[in-house]
Amino acid sequence: MTNTTGEHLDIIVIGAGISGIGAGHYITDELPSKSFAILEGRATFGGTWDLFKYPGIRSDSDLHTFGYEFKPWESKDSIADAHKIIDYLRETIEENDLTDKIRYNHKVLSADWSSEDARWTLQVERDGEQVAMTASWVFFGSGYYDYEQGFTPEFTGRETFAGQIIHPQFWPEDLDYTGKKVVVIGSGATAVTLVPSLLTGAKRASHVTMLQRTPSYIMPVPKQDPLTNLFHRAFGHKIGHGLSRKRFIWQQRGVYVFAQRFPDLARKIIRKENAKRLPEGYPVDVHFNPPYNPWDQRLCAVPDGDLFKAIRSGDAAVATDKIVTFDETGIELAGGEHLDADIIVTATGLKLKLFGGVQLSVDGRPVDVTESVIHRGAMLSGVPNAALAIGYTNSSWTLKVGMLWKYITTLIGTMDERGLDTAVAVADPDMPTRPALDFEAGYVQRALNELPRQGEADDWRMSMSYFEDAKRLNSELSLGEESGLRLTSSAHAKVTV
Repeated sequence: MTNTTGEHLDIIVIGAGISGIGAGHYITDELPSKSFAILEGRATFGGTWDLFKYPGIRSDSDLHTFGYEFKPWESKDSIADAHKIIDYLRETIEENDLTDKIRYNHKVLSADWSSEDARWTLQVERDGEQVAMTASWVFFGSGYYDYEQGFTPEFTGRETFAGQIIHPQFWPEDLDYTGKKVVVIGSGATAVTLVPSLLTGAKRASHVTMLQRTPSYIMPVPKQDPLTNLFHRAFGHKIGHGLSRKRFIWQQRGVYVFAQRFPDLARKIIRKENAKRLPEGYPVDVHFNPPYNPWDQRLCAVPDGDLFKAIRSGDAAVATDKIVTFDETGIELAGGEHLDADIIVTATGLKLKLFGGVQLSVDGRPVDVTESVIHRGAMLSGVPNAALAIGYTNSSWTLKVGMLWKYITTLIGTMDERGLDTAVAVADPDMPTRPALDFEAGYVQRALNELPRQGEADDWRMSMSYFEDAKRLNSELSLGEESGLRLTSSAHAKVTV
């Protein structure tokens, strides 16, 4: 592998998924004089929505909030399939003149900050060669999970199974499941999407079982929201999108707050909605009664109740039990039941991987992100001129990302006006901290010892409220009142604000 020298850019964005493309818009809009590029390690844009190929892949949030504030979601489908999201992202790239800004097959390996030069040096793998690129700022729009590995527990007897075992993250596009018995292990968004999808279309399994150790809360939602579509017809897409977005923001927050304040009542409401869509006499409390309270983990949305329709048809079933072993023909459960299978799908979750696996260092010293504290949800303490996008766990993930990018671009513009070129968050070493993501989902719990921290004070707390963040991030940037952010010039004329 050779090493060549590349160009210097004002800003490098890592990742051409929904976050990275959004960053491109805000840089273009807020900092038009800045040079920038979006580096994408894969051969195309789209991130999650291009990587995953399993049947029925769709959003688990409405696109009016999962999409961008600046670009209306015009489809009648509020819950959207992946191909529609890809089309939306393609339009965003074209409308913002980002086509030539995206560098495909550019995988960032490492990034080292030089305090003396006030710039990052990135080692980038490009078509078999290693290129060094420099930038004044780095934006991480690379998501939060490992694209190269999914999470699969160790299953006793796995090697004895005569059929195929597949993780949804690596779904073979040519997989033929027609007429076959499929067991989907898992109870999250991927599992509840797969079960009905495997029973529709030209390919159709003979029977699908969702095998779960622990149930999840599952709520039916309309794939097409009548009021939203009325807004769009009556007021046009721009105003309709704004009204729909505000409505869904309030609705999401209202559901979350209600569930947290009145968990027993929320549980009863969800159970009632489930029961009326399931066959009479169905054991709802066995298969749809989680041991935790609503919104301690994400609720799974099923558009038009498609999972319940599949169960009611008799072509799908749910089994709630522990796995004893795989065998040649399927899975043996602790309760004695045997699930026959031709194909087993391990929809058992993701592996967290912040920064896309990029190795960070500051002045040659490796950064231990577990010792860093997140400032305003956007920057890590001790890591200058770098911003990351971590969204909401209790609402649309990307709802927060636009605010974060706008905050950072405003910060950069203000620094330029003052002749400053370095911004670094400085945390009080005595400040009490906890993991950045305070969430009970399995993929978060498995990675707690790898995550940055958050503090208790407002500027150091990872807010999960859009309204709080809108006040904190969208208000006019007043550096005189900023807490914990140190701005300097490369001449080291320090200004603490």
